[in-house]
Amino acid sequence: MTTTHDTSTPPQRATGRDRARQLTVTGSEILCVVGTLYGVGLLGTRVEESSGGALSAEATRIAPATPAFSIWSVIYLGLAAYTVWQWLPSSVTERTRSTGWLAAVSMLLNAAWLLVTQQGWIWASVVVIVALALVLGELLRRLTQHPATGLPERVVVDGTFGLYLGWVAVATCANVTAALVASGLRPADAVSDTLAVVVLLVAAGLGVVFARRLHGRWAVAAAMAWGLGWIAVGRSSGSPQSLVVALAAAVAAIVVLAVVPWARQTSARA
Repeated sequence: MTTTHDTSTPPQRATGRDRARQLTVTGSEILCVVGTLYGVGLLGTRVEESSGGALSAEATRIAPATPAFSIWSVIYLGLAAYTVWQWLPSSVTERTRSTGWLAAVSMLLNAAWLLVTQQGWIWASVVVIVALALVLGELLRRLTQHPATGLPERVVVDGTFGLYLGWVAVATCANVTAALVASGLRPADAVSDTLAVVVLLVAAGLGVVFARRLHGRWAVAAAMAWGLGWIAVGRSSGSPQSLVVALAAAVAAIVVLAVVPWARQTSARA
């Protein structure tokens, strides 16, 4: 049984490597912001209009309704706060050292995803978002090994990257589905519904795995439930409409949230 070992240490004196990490995170955040300006259409084409519309809210049965994407505002605000926080003397700990580089990579991959979608490279976007999900998964695993030392850190670091991972997990499922549809996979409605339900079962399974291995992080579950909930809304009131998929998405969202208390209790007893 996996247990959490509190290997966190008090703040330490910043070294040259710490400064390099802090500068890299800051530079990565700047590039992430630039990528975002492309993604929202200020410098380029909005994401939902890029890649031939393959990533729009009505492109597939797994696409969340448009309001779901407002979660990015919270995530980006959190990343900006993290970038400032990691310069504070109190942040120079083994916990930050073990995760800071991964945070920088996640920001770069975020920018890369936005830029490849601008080019219409839908399968390249799948590769990038899968890599992003893996990086965030490892980052959260390390955060779980080194518990936060105070409320600000729990909010700015654990909260931000928890939401980030949860949303990207759902977005990865949607991205893969969009790539398949854009490549010409357009089965009959009944088959499409079945495949969509299978994908949602996979998403719910990921939520259970995250809850168990990350000791029941509410931020991860909340972001996943948010995305799944808006898939349910999109399929019940938008196009393509599918009440079967809407129900499956709603059930998946409930499962992802329901397993968190169990995972937290299991972790506490370990």
